[in-house]
Amino acid sequence: MSLFLISFLSLYGGMHVYAFARLRGAFSPGPATTLALASWMALMTIAPLLVRMAEGAGLERTARLTAWPGYIWMGSILIFCTALATADTLRILAWLCQRIFKTTIPACLNATITCEIALILALIVSGYALYEARSIRTEQVTITTDKLPPGVHSLRVVQISDVHIGLLFRESRLAEVLQAVRDARPDILVSTGDLVDGRLSREDVISQLDRMAAMLADIPAKGGKFAITGNHEYYAGLKQALEFTRKAGFSILRDQSVMLSAGITISGVDDSAGQRSNQPPAPPAEAGLLRALPPGQFQLLLKHRPLVAETGNRHFDLQLSGHVHKGQIFPFNLLVQLKFPIPCGTSSATNGTTIHVSRGSGTWGPPMRLLAPPEVTVIDIIGQSPDR
Repeated sequence: MSLFLISFLSLYGGMHVYAFARLRGAFSPGPATTLALASWMALMTIAPLLVRMAEGAGLERTARLTAWPGYIWMGSILIFCTALATADTLRILAWLCQRIFKTTIPACLNATITCEIALILALIVSGYALYEARSIRTEQVTITTDKLPPGVHSLRVVQISDVHIGLLFRESRLAEVLQAVRDARPDILVSTGDLVDGRLSREDVISQLDRMAAMLADIPAKGGKFAITGNHEYYAGLKQALEFTRKAGFSILRDQSVMLSAGITISGVDDSAGQRSNQPPAPPAEAGLLRALPPGQFQLLLKHRPLVAETGNRHFDLQLSGHVHKGQIFPFNLLVQLKFPIPCGTSSATNGTTIHVSRGSGTWGPPMRLLAPPEVTVIDIIGQSPDR
């Protein structure tokens, strides 16, 4: 935790120092304005920490009032610094061309104009990012297999992931996600982790959580509802998170498999965050769990992080994952791909296996998305005669 805090404050604080220096250089504000801007940026730098401290102390209202400006600012400053860095890269290139080729630096690349343009772009793009975060997309995936039993022609699995029910994701936003789920008419509903977020303990908050659990429980899925843990279930408090998930009508698969009458087996594995949270991993391990399954049935694997174990990739037909949010705010998808190279969307793995990585149905931190709209995934598993 100490390493995380040092890293966070260094990176996030450094962004504020960069933005402050560019704004001050571009607009030359007076002493009072400079002090006000510096104080605001210092406060916003530690705002995420204040939110978590308020949550931990049970001060839900204070946490929420701090979270809204703090996290919207976080998204906006990320966008602003990205625009500034792009502009400053162009300025450096223009300066190098001037030194090497004796060209003239365009007037539009001076420090003031580029800062003004970056600021205007950040305001516009941040507004759009708030809108995009509530623009639920339905992604369609079709899988053809000869492993369904003769009486089952097709099966519809609907995936939600990374909903992050908590301080900023409440009933109105959940209702939008669940409307997309209802419209899809799922046979089976799955949640691939991070359904809940935050340490919420006040009675009024628990009442709201109960109402949202009831909203989820009210979704019809004749084949059942299944969920796995993500890393935020551990951060939120595993006991509370599991209780909410069960109230929401899900069967929780913790390194477990269940064989359905529809002719498929669903396996779910715990997120690796449990091993770092003093939570003992539930045996058997992923590879052993998958190897023990009957090879003639369609195997659906639920795994929060989009990683395919080398020892297990031959033992499932379809893996559903989430976690990465496609970076949530561009260009952070480029950074995400350095650690999780499997892209969001549907990809083919080895030996005919398939993995779908959801962009997520909610948001973490800033209630914003940029070029990574939230999704509800509809997977149609279509039966095919083996002799075709």
